Amino acid sequence: MSAYNEKKSEILLESGTNELELLEFSIAGNTYGINIAKVREIMMEQELVPMPQASPEIEGVFMPREKLITVIDLHKVLGTEKPQNCRGLFIICEFNGIDIGFHVSSVQGIQRIGWTSIEKPPHVSSDPSKGISTGIAKVDGKILVILDFEKIVSDLNQTAGLDLQGAENAFATAETAKKHIVIAEDSQFLNRMIVNSLSDIGFKEIRSFRDGKEAWDYISSFSGYEGDITERIAAVITDIEMPQMDGHHLTKLIKSDKTLRKIPVFLFSSLINEQMYRKGISVGADEQFSKPQIGSLIERLLQILS
Repeated sequence: MSAYNEKKSEILLESGTNELELLEFSIAGNTYGINIAKVREIMMEQELVPMPQASPEIEGVFMPREKLITVIDLHKVLGTEKPQNCRGLFIICEFNGIDIGFHVSSVQGIQRIGWTSIEKPPHVSSDPSKGISTGIAKVDGKILVILDFEKIVSDLNQTAGLDLQGAENAFATAETAKKHIVIAEDSQFLNRMIVNSLSDIGFKEIRSFRDGKEAWDYISSFSGYEGDITERIAAVITDIEMPQMDGHHLTKLIKSDKTLRKIPVFLFSSLINEQMYRKGISVGADEQFSKPQIGSLIERLLQILS
């Protein structure tokens, strides 16, 4: 096993530490980061087969080891030019059930930091949901922008958006619709889609937060509640990757509290795989669903709440 894969395995097996490792890479001289839990491997730039009528950002496809991978040129996504005489690298990822390569200029290494060191990005548009960054981290005097890779992929491939299959005919009963749902999702794009999906089936009491810390501050205010805690918070739906506090740490805090532990916690993330599933179980998650399968999540949510 390579040193990269050994380091990746170490943090994937740890539970609720509220830390992550970022793979630091550059695009035309600017530095960015991606959670290594999303990264399968790093490859030298390969010859690609262009796809007819594809978006300009989709550079083409190739098939290493009999697996078809679509490559997105992050230089074009970010509106920059590739450095001359630079072959570049492909960061190969697997999330939302899709194999994707991201073409970058270079890779610098791995940085381990706490989620508390990651700040939410400033609003640079009148519509925050159009932003493609989810966090800003300062590491060794450098600023790393953490990109919203799910939104980048979804913008280029509409089939990669939230999948409602399994809940097409779902609708909350009058009693269930009154229950309070808490959502923690740092991507404004996905946060809005989840809220809209729940609203569309009848839920009226939805509180959404942009990071795990904000969600925890709200949820923990009910610690010590003497009645049925699920009357205050019926369920929590949380992403894993978030600034300030990740979803695993949030789940661990909820399940460590003698009052709050009765609240069902649903992990909803593009990172759910075998290792991360075990990690979710270890911190006490009640259910785990991989994006974009929100239909399955909604179906199970309605079962539990009714």
